[in-house]
Amino acid sequence: MAQSSAPTATLMRRLGSLVYETLIVVALLLLSGLAFLLPLHALTGHDASAGWAQWLFRGWILLVLGAYFGWFWTRGGQTLPMRTWRLQVVDCTGAPIGPRRALCRYLLAWPSVLAAGAGLAWALVDRDRQFLHDRLAGTRVVRVEA
Repeated sequence: MAQSSAPTATLMRRLGSLVYETLIVVALLLLSGLAFLLPLHALTGHDASAGWAQWLFRGWILLVLGAYFGWFWTRGGQTLPMRTWRLQVVDCTGAPIGPRRALCRYLLAWPSVLAAGAGLAWALVDRDRQFLHDRLAGTRVVRVEA
């Protein structure tokens, strides 16, 4: 568990982890997309390119990613890329985050990343170099020693 005195991870370390995380997420999306689309097509003949199936598919993706991040953030505060880069998500006191804070961080990360990365660029002006979604969710990404 990180202590409240643990240093906030550097921006370069967090961005490196984000690149690695993207690779894991793409693989997860491919597998979960296949698990959704094959039965959908077999049962209904739809391919999720329009209408209700498209919205159901988007919801499925949000649920899968939320479960992935929520599981890891609430059980040790580290995804595999975060573990590799020696990063951990904690609350402002350095304690592990619970399901509510993990959900808040997850939901706030979407606009942070999708708004052309503006929430990530926020770290350039933030006094503690935090991403906007971490600032708003009351979390920090800290560096942990081996």
